[in-house]
Parts: sequence; structure tokens; C-alpha cells
Amino acid sequence: MIYLNNFKRRYNVYKRVYEKAINRVLKKGKYILSEEVQSFEKEFAKYIGTKYAVGVGSGMAALQISLMALEIGQGDEVITTSLSAVATAMAILLVGAKPVFIDIDEKTGLIDVNKIEEKITKRTKAIIPVHLYGFPCDMESINQIAKEYNLYIIEDACQAHGALYKGKKIGTFGTIACFSFYPTKNLGCLGDGGILVTDDEAIYHKAKMLRNYGKKDRYICEIIGLNSRLDEIQAAILREKLRYLDCENHRRILIAEKYNEEINNILIEKPEINNDALAVWHIYPIRCKHREELISYLKKNNIQTLIHYPIPIPFQKPFRYLNYSDKDIPVATKWARTVLSIPIDPFLTEEEIDMIISALNDFLRYKRG
Repeated sequence: MIYLNNFKRRYNVYKRVYEKAINRVLKKGKYILSEEVQSFEKEFAKYIGTKYAVGVGSGMAALQISLMALEIGQGDEVITTSLSAVATAMAILLVGAKPVFIDIDEKTGLIDVNKIEEKITKRTKAIIPVHLYGFPCDMESINQIAKEYNLYIIEDACQAHGALYKGKKIGTFGTIACFSFYPTKNLGCLGDGGILVTDDEAIYHKAKMLRNYGKKDRYICEIIGLNSRLDEIQAAILREKLRYLDCENHRRILIAEKYNEEINNILIEKPEINNDALAVWHIYPIRCKHREELISYLKKNNIQTLIHYPIPIPFQKPFRYLNYSDKDIPVATKWARTVLSIPIDPFLTEEEIDMIISALNDFLRYKRG
């Protein structure tokens, strides 16, 4: 089977790296908010190009803490995309704010910047653009809108570690940016983990309190906070793996380029990215009107697939009270019915890549009988 994410293969590659990191923590006997987390925060901030970073328990926690740090809550509105992981909008609900969903661009699958301005009201406080699939959003346009209406930008970069927009790292365009280290991510740990980055010193200090019960010092609680801390073992593993991130991203880009060149099937639409962007291809999303048949055909050819994402967020149960319909987000609805993720793991072999391409191209002949 050709897996979307071959964790056993990754373990064989990183076995010594994992053991080195874990043993380093075990020998120190410090497991929460100690040297490994502090060092990783500095190293990741330097990698992205921000002054500060705060390690937290997950990507969604990073988003929630970011909203809390900006004092966004009851009565406020936050604009975001209608097609993403549900965590993006769940963070908005958790602080008591109202998510306002924007349809997506037909070509890229990212938030349609041309539809943002019409949804801005007096209650709008922030925009959360999602760099879905590792594809950078049109940050120039989003920044212009945010500046005109005095809105915060919180970048959801949970799938975009190392991606570039106009030569600048994703994560440096907003007031805050959030990353996930879920095991499937381009930079993943061995469990849950996340981080937020910022250039704002006040936000940095507040986020550090928010992740740890709202405490300023060990026994002094200043504000209402969460228990959401990146642990020492995960931080140690991430410190080691960060060294290989650019190399793995480069491999993903090479695989994507080969897919772009060699997948030739009129039944399959390949992804597009903004001209000013360098994507890191966390996911390679194709679209096909015959998706269920294609999934079955690829499975018979021992190729694993997954749908990112089968249900637009406004149609998920916690968000139905907002009363969105297909007419409100027609493109997202269309994508959700046709999109399919194929393997783009950096540890794919050349033989496996060729097998995936051949199977996708042969599907046309299979359909024609």
C-alpha cells in the first residue's frame, strides 16, 4: 500500500533523531516548559522570521490563544474561509465570537479575497486566512483590506511551514500566525503540538500567560487562561526535525512538479497556486466529479487517499445556527464534493510516484471501458 503518510518509513529514517531528543529530555528530568521548549521557540521564531514564538498544545489552541490575546470575544466577528479543518472556526466559537465564512477561489481553493470586504461589519475584529494545503493566500490583498478597516490578521499557517509569499515566509504577514505540529504536518511531532509567532512583545507575554492558566509567575494568576503547553519531549523532537524541514519541503515540491507535468487526465483537475507563492504542498488536492469511483480505483491499485475536506465548515453541526446554504458558498460546496488528496509524502520512492501517476492517468481508460 502507498500511504498518504508512511509513519513507519519516517520512523526508520528518524529513529536515532527521536531517540537522541527523547533521551536528552529524560536525562534532564524536566518535562514542562523548560530548556527544550524555550530553545525551540527561539529557533522556530528565527526560522519564520519573527521576534517571538509561544509553544502550545495544538494548532487550534494557538488560534484560540491568539484570539484571547487580542481580546476578541462575545459580540465580535471574525472572517475566515468556508473550507478548512473545522479547528480554524472552532477556535472562534470557543472565545464566544461569531465566525463569518467566505467562499473560496475556484482555482486555488483558498479564501476568495474579492468576497471579504462585503462581509465586514462594525463588529468585525479580525481576518483568519488559512494557507490551506501549504498554499499561501493572497496576503497583499488581505493586508490592504485589514489596514483599511483596522482589522487584525491571524494567519492560520497550520499546513504551511516554510511556505513563501513574494519571497517572504508565511507567518510574518499578520499580527499573529499559528502553526500545528500534528504528526501529519510538514513539521510534525509525535503527538499534539502547536505554536504561535508574533513581533508584538505585549502579545507574546500575554500568550505565555494564557497557555499556562493565565499565570504570571508560578503561583500568581493574572488572567483567565488555559492549560495548553508544548511539552519538552515534543519540543526536543521538533528541534531536531526543524533542521530537515527545508529538505523535506523541497522533496514535496519536486513531487508536486512531477504530478503537475505528468498527470494528464481530462477527468482530473490539478491544483493551482498564486503566482507570487511558493507552496510547500502539505497536501496535493486533485478534483474529480467521479470521486467515489476514483477512490475505489486507486484503492484497488494500493494507493491510499483522503478527502480534505468533505463538508464545508458552515454545514458542520456546531455552525448550522448561522444558516449558510449552498448558495452562500457555491465554490466551497463544489470543492467539497469533488476534492481528493493523493500521496505527497517526502519519503515516497520514485517507483511509487510513477505508480500513482500511472493509476491516475489510467483511470480515464478505465472509465471509458
